[in-house]
Amino acid sequence: MTQERDADRDPDAQPPTEPRADGGTVDDVALDPWGSSTVSDYRKLFEQFGIERFEEVLGEVPDPHYLMRRGVIFGHRDYRPVARAMREDDPFAALSGFMPTGDPHIGHKLVFDEIIWHQQQGGDAYGLIADLEAHSARGLSWAEIDEHARNYILSLLALGFDPEEGELYRQSSNRVVQDLAFELGAEANFSELQAIYDFDGETDVSHMQSVVTQMADILYPQLEEPKPTVIPVGPDQDPHIRLSRDLAARLRYFGVTEAYASFELTDAERRTLALVYEDLADGGEATDGDDASGEADDTLRCEDAAAFLRDAADRADSFGTPETRASLLEKLDNAGMEPLRPRVRFVDRNATEEAFEALVEAVDGEKRVYENHVDAFEVDRGAADQLAREVEVAHGGYGFLPPSSVYHRFMTGLTGGKMSSSVPASHISLLDDPEEGYDKVKAATTGGRETAEKQRELGGEPDDCPVYELYAYLLASDDDEFAKRVYDECAGGERLCGDCKEQAARLMEEFLTEHQEKRAEWEDRLEDLDIDLDTDRKR
Repeated sequence: MTQERDADRDPDAQPPTEPRADGGTVDDVALDPWGSSTVSDYRKLFEQFGIERFEEVLGEVPDPHYLMRRGVIFGHRDYRPVARAMREDDPFAALSGFMPTGDPHIGHKLVFDEIIWHQQQGGDAYGLIADLEAHSARGLSWAEIDEHARNYILSLLALGFDPEEGELYRQSSNRVVQDLAFELGAEANFSELQAIYDFDGETDVSHMQSVVTQMADILYPQLEEPKPTVIPVGPDQDPHIRLSRDLAARLRYFGVTEAYASFELTDAERRTLALVYEDLADGGEATDGDDASGEADDTLRCEDAAAFLRDAADRADSFGTPETRASLLEKLDNAGMEPLRPRVRFVDRNATEEAFEALVEAVDGEKRVYENHVDAFEVDRGAADQLAREVEVAHGGYGFLPPSSVYHRFMTGLTGGKMSSSVPASHISLLDDPEEGYDKVKAATTGGRETAEKQRELGGEPDDCPVYELYAYLLASDDDEFAKRVYDECAGGERLCGDCKEQAARLMEEFLTEHQEKRAEWEDRLEDLDIDLDTDRKR
């Protein structure tokens, strides 16, 4: 049974099969890819960083994964192009990386499952070992990295990744990725990395280099052809996603925007002018005058927009901030009698002279050609984006689409707080002996009451229970009905913690037994894969 969602529900409430946040206590969210901070309120990620709610795109996803249905995958950036590609059977890709600093655990399984699911939906799937990052940011030796890398790959394969249809690689042995990282490094600078990652004068150059290598990883699936690409990650990795989207845009030959006159606008000014134009067009207001033939001229002009914006003082807040209105008014006043006409603008960012000339030739219909941009009046925005990309690729450019991302909640550690590889009792390794996994679940903290009597009277608190998360994230698999039953029985006081943990422990033991049997089946086949498992690097 798919989880129902009510758009008007209390934003603090959690749906029956959606685990709450991970129990952390960080109030001011700081997303650090190498840190250990947790997120106590996922809504702040929407407010502070512009991450979109996944529930708003869920209905566009064919046969969504149970992590999506249960709200474990809670946010996204620009996932709609990926969902559209799935629906229309167009090319798309999914990629995520694993820093081999310890054993893979059940928290990592979330990302494994997301990559595998996208592969099963028809996407090109990539699993990479971020060994350069592990060496530079965490100081692991190459011998340690080799051991951990092998374990991550085995678990990914055992969970269902198809190496015949996907690609596995290590950063250190992928020369194409390293070459792309070099090109991307020319588009970034230290001040930018300092602002994003809080780097300082003590930061190793190799650590900074690992960042641009990760940017290259993210864009790597698009090297043969531009296509929607999703990166499944935890929210702490969002700085990488934002930087990769910026760098993808900087490498593009052309930018495509909407415009209304010959002058340039900021995004905020463009949004305000779009509202003004819509109101003017609906109201039919225009300059009264005659054109050269003596007929009435009903063309909207920039001065009309300026007058309208000044007259709209009673609803000024509808048209952006005072600063935006003031800067837009100045531009409209300077343009005066220039006609106000919607158009699509192709801006020359990095195009060669030949590519720019080819774009001009390719734009159909009425157009205006300027030194560094072309305005097209008979092309819609979507067609313009596609045309710009086709011309770019045909003339040696990348044509990258901005990479998309989906974000899953952090798993709560079995002892409370964030699940951490460095705290063995807080997580269950995919390499743990099944009996040890059983014991860890049995020893886990719960959201139960102090006594069985209070539990029956008041009900448990599954939203605060690491054991319930095990059901929702893993043990119930794609059986939403089972996950909901566990939740409802707990919340209603029918399910007591001892029995619940016993059932979860048995299911965990069964999962680990099956998983490790599948790992053993892949062990002898690793040498046949096109991936370097051992490095001859020193240190």
